[in-house]
Amino acid sequence: MTETNSYTETAEHLFSTQATISKQIMSLEKELGIKLFSREHRTIEITDEGQLVLEYAKQIVALKDEMYEKISENKREHSLDLVIKTIPSISNYHALELISEFHQAHPEITLHLSEAESYELIPALQNGIADAVFMRIFDMDESEFEVASGEEDKFVVVVPKQHRLAGQTAVTMQDLKAENFLMLGKETNLYDPVMKLINQAEFTPEVIYEGRRIDLVLELVNKGMGISIVMDKTVNLKEYPQVVKIPLIPEVTSRLAFVRRKNDHSVASEQIGQFFQTHSKFN
Repeated sequence: MTETNSYTETAEHLFSTQATISKQIMSLEKELGIKLFSREHRTIEITDEGQLVLEYAKQIVALKDEMYEKISENKREHSLDLVIKTIPSISNYHALELISEFHQAHPEITLHLSEAESYELIPALQNGIADAVFMRIFDMDESEFEVASGEEDKFVVVVPKQHRLAGQTAVTMQDLKAENFLMLGKETNLYDPVMKLINQAEFTPEVIYEGRRIDLVLELVNKGMGISIVMDKTVNLKEYPQVVKIPLIPEVTSRLAFVRRKNDHSVASEQIGQFFQTHSKFN
């Protein structure tokens, strides 16, 4: 009312009716024994007494909001729910065993583990959707996060077994200029590092496939469709007998890490944070 000076507009803003708003104001005036609004000459203005009540009402609303925020914060701090989001290829790394060990050691904690695309992981932390994430790090500002680093992985080139490069002990980006590329796409955090290598080699790749699934990339290589640059530990040659892995020079590595926000931890998050730290370099 103090913002609109209109029963009709106030009712619209509150999804109510003019009659309901009028009854509520009259009831409050009767309870307090004062007039909150003057109603003269078809205009509505707040009275001096109404202005006094308004100042206290604002404080009450602010305190109510603060109370709800503190209650929510307290629930979060004492929560035994734990949300971890991870890159899809976690099964290729010891981190999955580590999470399983933690789960068995802390049955009182309810674990919610799910995979997400690489670009979704840091926002999930920042927005409070996840307590921790398992991700691959090439180059990241770690100032706002707690990072427990584990294994390292490195780029390799995967080619069909009958490929001209299959017998080499190592390849450079220059060796790949004329190849058909099967790329992990922009949704993954491998796309930019691979494109950086390609740009440094000063050529435009012939990309015949771009997608999210490493298994599909490897299956296409297995069928002789092209070559790809992937992380070494994500390739199990037993599953793809027609694929050969070749080291890439110069060597490019990434770190695998558990990452949490700083100074914003529930009981469950604190437990797994300590667990991560004791298993830092968990290879």
